[in-house]
Amino acid sequence: MSVNPGHFPLNEESLPDDRFLDREESWLRFNQRVLELAEDPQLPLLERVRFLSIFASNLDEFFMVRVAGLTRRMATGLAVQSASGRQPREVLERTAAVAHELMLRNAECFRGDLRPALAKEGIEILRWADLAETEQERLRRLFRDRIYPVLTPLVVDSAHPFPYISGLSLNLAVIVRDPETEARMFARVKVPPVLPRFIEASPNRFTPLEDVIAAHLGQLFVGMEVVEHHAFRVTRNQDLEIDDDISEGLLQALERELLRRRFGPVVRLEVEESISDAVLELLIEELTIDEGQVYKVDGPLDLAGLAAIADLDRPELKYPPFVPSKEAIPEDAGIFAAIRERDILLHHPYDSFTTTVQRFIEDAAADPGVLAIKQTLYRTSGDSPIVQALISASEAGKQVVVVVELKARFDERANIAWARELEKAGCHVVYGFVGLKTHCKLALVVRQERDGTLRRYCHIGTGNYHPKTARLYEDFGLLTAEPEIGEDVSVLFNHLTGYSRQNSYGRLLVAPHSLRSGLVLRIEREIENHRAGRAARVRVKCNSLVDEVVIDALYRASQAGVPVDIWVRGICALRPGVEGLSETIRVRSILGRFLEHSRVFAFENGGEPEVWFGSADLMHRNLDRRVEALVRVTERTQRADLVGLLDKAMDDGTQAWWLDGDGTWTRRAAMTDDNLLDIQSHLVKSRRWRTVDATS
Repeated sequence: MSVNPGHFPLNEESLPDDRFLDREESWLRFNQRVLELAEDPQLPLLERVRFLSIFASNLDEFFMVRVAGLTRRMATGLAVQSASGRQPREVLERTAAVAHELMLRNAECFRGDLRPALAKEGIEILRWADLAETEQERLRRLFRDRIYPVLTPLVVDSAHPFPYISGLSLNLAVIVRDPETEARMFARVKVPPVLPRFIEASPNRFTPLEDVIAAHLGQLFVGMEVVEHHAFRVTRNQDLEIDDDISEGLLQALERELLRRRFGPVVRLEVEESISDAVLELLIEELTIDEGQVYKVDGPLDLAGLAAIADLDRPELKYPPFVPSKEAIPEDAGIFAAIRERDILLHHPYDSFTTTVQRFIEDAAADPGVLAIKQTLYRTSGDSPIVQALISASEAGKQVVVVVELKARFDERANIAWARELEKAGCHVVYGFVGLKTHCKLALVVRQERDGTLRRYCHIGTGNYHPKTARLYEDFGLLTAEPEIGEDVSVLFNHLTGYSRQNSYGRLLVAPHSLRSGLVLRIEREIENHRAGRAARVRVKCNSLVDEVVIDALYRASQAGVPVDIWVRGICALRPGVEGLSETIRVRSILGRFLEHSRVFAFENGGEPEVWFGSADLMHRNLDRRVEALVRVTERTQRADLVGLLDKAMDDGTQAWWLDGDGTWTRRAAMTDDNLLDIQSHLVKSRRWRTVDATS
């Protein structure tokens, strides 16, 4: 489809060429905000450790996907100037500079702040030389019994080429000397990923696994002198490239590509600062990288492994326990009767996922009146009760249709496994469209009521049907029996499983056909309302804002005087507060205990707000290459509650990061002002934050 929605001229000639921030740097600045949480002394200590782990894991994915993708496009000559005006080489150089800065800051946070703070609480992370003799002796036994058997030292000489180094593996580069010939040789020892990243030497005293291995290298190279050893880690391109026109089945193609992923080109080499020049030069040469791809940090490497430390049973060092509300659907009420009575707006994790969405699917599977269940699955857990409920429904003779997105990044292998389990149980499993990912979050239950009529019950959400992440991700969902939505969702499932070309819906906006144009049309309507003296405002909550067409529409709204509020978690390519361009636009970001994941779009609409939420972020991939769905919320109190939540997040008295026009994020938090509201803590305390008005 055309990126111009066609209803209004783009007027791009009136907008400056430098109106977009660089998306890669914006993503790194998002991860910087995660790092700032790890650096915040007012947060519980083990939560800070978890944020440091998340920072490291996020950065791994950034290199595996974003940096790798840009490098690949440059190598093939397909890279073009970015929307920010930077040439590909400039983007890569700037990305490397910012990433270097953040990695050093991450290492310093661990070494200079978190490790000493943990020690004060009786949790110590020590290098081998700092362990007591009794602890070293215990680890010697552990090495002999559990570690030594799974190690495979690989030497490099005329008969043994340099070994393949798998992506994200932690390794020891070892130089050994033959005392008889004086010959020196390089050897690589892979740190086994099947063992804990940090080994417990004694209660609450840990040491990196590579330190335990390094202390026993003499047992791996018997009769040789170990001259030096250094830890290193490689990141490879691990983004999948699937040819959607291949004749073989998608399942088989994806499995083949997952094997190929292990052999992607190197995009980053991490080494400890202590590495010798000679060993580093050898690694650079053998891995065929340049010095700009080398990242030296004060070890240990791979701090993503700190997640295990964050999981320690020390509740006094974590966020207070939180029990989600079960008030959305009373336990003694039939779920279908409750949905028939009124639309039910859910806000996870503040509302229990188990007693609402999971119960919806489980009750449908067990209800003899239910004839069919249709559901999209993008990510879920392998032991998901929802998958088990779908299998039970199929075995009970109900028609079960599951649209599975196999290409959910880094969940592909798990999705293949449970897709096959669903097929074995007799479910109709569909893998979506060629060239499009199915990312919408939909469930449809067709039920025969007591009077013999058929009624459709639907769930439309912003998050995955994943019971575990539902306790950590913030998401909205709507349970409804409204006939118009039921018709829309039925048509959309027919579109997903068949060859329907339906592009228009009553209560849905669907990508890639109508979502971008529908949003831009509503932004332009706010411009017209403002010019006519009617109430006008645009409010957006999303994970990422990159799409240039939508951003330009927001710029035009601002130039016309329309207030625009944007609550974004991650990337934002829009420049707010720029004179003559975006003076009425404010951008805020909130990170905290829960991952802000919902997408909400609210338009003032002359005083009768129109509110939508759903699965789509404002990125090219979501609007052009995915099947996404937004649903319009019609109940007055629900609309008011959603708008009120957006306004509370944007309030100057709420803790948040504020974006400036130059791309700088400034944190306003309790560290600087004790009177600022932590919106997530507020929602935890208030549990059900919404009003309930069945008559609206």
